[in-house]
Amino acid sequence: MKRRAFLQQTALAGSFAIVLPNVIFGKEKEEKKVRLGFIGVGLRGRNHVEQALFRPDVEINAICDINQTEIDKTLALIKSKGRKEPVVYKNGEHDFENMVKRDDLDGIVIATPWEWHVPMAVVAMKAGKYTAVEVSATVTLQESWDLVNTFEKTGSHCMILENVCYRRDVMAVLNMVRQNMFGDLLHTQCGYQHDLREVKFNDGKQYYGGGVEFGEKAISEARWRTQHSVDRNGDLYPTHGLGPVAEMLNINRGNQFLYLTSMATKAMGLHEYIVKKGGENHPNAQVKFKLGDIVTTNIKCANGETITITHDTNVPRPYSLGFRVQGTNGLWMNDGNHIYLEGISKKPHTWDDFKEYQEKYDHPLWKMHAQSAENAGHGGIDFFVIRAFIESIKRNIAPPMDVYDAAAWSAISPLSEESIAKGSAPIKIPDFTRGKWKTNKPIFALTDEY
Repeated sequence: MKRRAFLQQTALAGSFAIVLPNVIFGKEKEEKKVRLGFIGVGLRGRNHVEQALFRPDVEINAICDINQTEIDKTLALIKSKGRKEPVVYKNGEHDFENMVKRDDLDGIVIATPWEWHVPMAVVAMKAGKYTAVEVSATVTLQESWDLVNTFEKTGSHCMILENVCYRRDVMAVLNMVRQNMFGDLLHTQCGYQHDLREVKFNDGKQYYGGGVEFGEKAISEARWRTQHSVDRNGDLYPTHGLGPVAEMLNINRGNQFLYLTSMATKAMGLHEYIVKKGGENHPNAQVKFKLGDIVTTNIKCANGETITITHDTNVPRPYSLGFRVQGTNGLWMNDGNHIYLEGISKKPHTWDDFKEYQEKYDHPLWKMHAQSAENAGHGGIDFFVIRAFIESIKRNIAPPMDVYDAAAWSAISPLSEESIAKGSAPIKIPDFTRGKWKTNKPIFALTDEY
């Protein structure tokens, strides 16, 4: 089939797919008010609050934080939207336990330091609440099991808020994968390649940069996140890259992670940053950082595919998640916005610009909701991720990224640490579905619904 005819034909098929879901499932339901509570209303949590405030079908009845400044900013945001003031829980680190007991909350959104995600999620789930957890959902392997076991005991759903799964180009590629455009998938690459030095350090006054403090002398993420770079050597933040390719590979739903190997470079970037910005005599110049500047993890899947994940946050570089999706018919790479499909691309052995394909294979969710996503952060993807959580509550169904995804994607972090500590030894990845992956069907972004 010639390229032009092929693209016209597949565009028509894509247009049909956009119309069909609403015929089958109906328009977005708005009759039920979803009542939410938020634990952690710093920068990230407040972003989720703002997205919820755009929806007339959502009530925010409670918020919880131990930082009065962040509470005040959140209350001001809620007031500016003409909404009623929520009840505030701020009496110590465990006041969230009182908040989740409220009977006027359907769902809890957790955007706190990583080590609090699972303790808070478990309490919320035991209280019978739908729970949404920011990434990474877990820090330890046991925590991944704790989430799964709590869900299976209580039936309370837990969603990982992996917003990159909703990135527009990623969803177009997912659409293409599901239409077999790449043939049988063989290999994917992804990662978190993001210079975080101004996130890991600040001056205690501004959120990002301005100094080289972390821990008690810093604010925001530098207050807690940087310590992980001191104590741990592994892929500390795998899910932004891994989540999207896991959906393409049907992980937990017809496919499964089997084992991984990881290795890390030496650790130099954070020390050099401190010396450059704060001087050799700054106390933090004496800190020994365990995290290698670049961590590479390889995963083998049950259906024969491989995944390479790169964690690169300590040295200068432009932002990239480094996506590559490759099958027997061709591949897509987000760096350079390249695609090549044998028999379809303009010239053999020559890249096409992905822009044309993006327009042809734009996912039904983006076709339906692009205008609504304009007010959301991170290029619109924050709109979709909080929307998916809310719609799951309204429908009383499993969220599209469920507790098994949260457990498996996040577990790569401690397992990569174990592999590095054992000289890059292969480490088995647990089957958190306990065999159900063999019969589970895909649930993520099948229509324009959620």
